[in-house]
Amino acid sequence: MSLGKMLAESAGTYAERVAVIHGDRRITYRELEQAACALANHLRSLGLDKGDKVALMLPNCPEFIIAYFGIQKMGGVAVTLNVQSTSYELRHLLGNSDTRCLITQGMLARRFEEIREELPLCRHLITTNGPEEDSPFREIVAKGPFTTEIPGLEDNDPAVMIYTAGLTGKPLGAVLTHRNLLTQSLLLRTIAHRTEEDIGLAVIPFFHSFGAVANMLTPLRIGAGVVLMERFTLDGIFGAIEKEGVTYIAAVPRLFLGMFFHEGADKYRVDSLKLCVTGGAAMPAEFIPVFEQKFNVKIMEGYGLTEASPVSSFSRLDMPQKPGSIGIPIPGVAAKVVDEEGRELPRGTIGEIILRGENIMKGYYNDEEETAQVIKEGWLYTSDLGRMDGDGYIFLTGRKKRMIITSGFNVYPRETEIVLGLHPAVQAARIVGKEDLLRGEIVKAVVVKKPGAEIEERELLKHCRTYLSSYKVPREIEFVTEIGE
Repeated sequence: MSLGKMLAESAGTYAERVAVIHGDRRITYRELEQAACALANHLRSLGLDKGDKVALMLPNCPEFIIAYFGIQKMGGVAVTLNVQSTSYELRHLLGNSDTRCLITQGMLARRFEEIREELPLCRHLITTNGPEEDSPFREIVAKGPFTTEIPGLEDNDPAVMIYTAGLTGKPLGAVLTHRNLLTQSLLLRTIAHRTEEDIGLAVIPFFHSFGAVANMLTPLRIGAGVVLMERFTLDGIFGAIEKEGVTYIAAVPRLFLGMFFHEGADKYRVDSLKLCVTGGAAMPAEFIPVFEQKFNVKIMEGYGLTEASPVSSFSRLDMPQKPGSIGIPIPGVAAKVVDEEGRELPRGTIGEIILRGENIMKGYYNDEEETAQVIKEGWLYTSDLGRMDGDGYIFLTGRKKRMIITSGFNVYPRETEIVLGLHPAVQAARIVGKEDLLRGEIVKAVVVKKPGAEIEERELLKHCRTYLSSYKVPREIEFVTEIGE
């Protein structure tokens, strides 16, 4: 099966059930299927074919889901991009991925227009202005035809490409296959025991691997509904839970911590909420029991990474909860803790966590050397350090590689250091992570000015925002005379 056929099957079984809720808009499975087919037919009319890359730079809106599955139905590969991506970042992302078409919001398109002449392969741009305003995307979806022929696809054919920064500072495209993502699409049913009666709340961006699996693929596989939120406040989240009868939320710890501390929480009814799934960063263990008590809901904590599609381990509702643990491997995934030579270590010993299973990516796009660094004899070397206890529960203890996780987003320090080094007043820069309760970590820069140079923190931050997505921009800058090893 392929992802395109997955939606067709769900539409056949749950045709008139509501699949997507966006404000006052309701889209049934039948309507979603027809819209995706219409887009697939249009992409073919542009000359796109099986294996071609189509980039999505959209927030959590119905158009993202329609486009994602439209690409799958024509046999293409969806390249999902952060809506914060700057022109500087897009130059690499669209060029490196060999993207032939970009689908984005009209107000974001200018970032692409600035570099369009440098991307001769990316000849097509489709913009959307939302459901209420005229746009090329709206016309395409309304025009039809509303059925399409899905090409023959193998399990190992690429379906999605998600960029994750490498140690060199240049993002790498993790290629995820239909098999990778279809195995993940079952997790809401098999691990969390949810059904077509459930309604999820999509707060994590769909361009994030966790957001796409937890809040798009898994509910649509089982006929459940999903409430989309492009921008949110805590009152907006509580209001959506009450209004739509949300039964589960999959999000990063920052959201659940925000809910716990929100002064207005008691104004809302949240008794529909049955389950919260946290991932993307470590949830402070001491908050799990108090959150569960306050809202009378269970929390499941998991672990994964983009290269693993992303979910690799999870706590279980029917097993003992161990504070600080990310649970046990999901079905079909094996995990080991190994030393520097790849030899398995005894239980309780700290080493690198490695994974093997149907969720492991095909590799990094057009980069055999980087792929060989992380996939060895079928095992994915995660660069995360941890230990495994006698019951098979995994506990994270640190990282081998320099990486900062802020609000669930990975920041590789080298990328930000390169951008800081582009400023004429900067002699040297080093990026470090600083602990933060709500975000897990924040990005901090330690900077040495060139002799005689004058620059303020505000100017340097403005420089960074020109080149980098906002989550990669330092929240704090410390000026020093030298940087130690």
